[in-house]
Amino acid sequence: MKEVILEYIKNEYLDEDEVDEISLDENTPLITSGIVDSFSMVSLKRFLEKKYSISIPDDQATPEAFNTVSSIIELVKRHTKEA
Repeated sequence: MKEVILEYIKNEYLDEDEVDEISLDENTPLITSGIVDSFSMVSLKRFLEKKYSISIPDDQATPEAFNTVSSIIELVKRHTKEA
């Protein structure tokens, strides 16, 4: 799951120069560093819902929940258990 999410973020939100410059891992701050903004967060939420057949309520799609790949994985795991 980690690699799938990291790859999606690299492909969707970083240009080629940034991929080489930014060391992206599961603890990289995505929101606070500006890699993911509010519009990107919506598309990332949709990607996760489709990829993992889950539904993430809007009130749980917070900047804190989407700030690192680790926090995103926890969010997805919480909702896959509920499904």
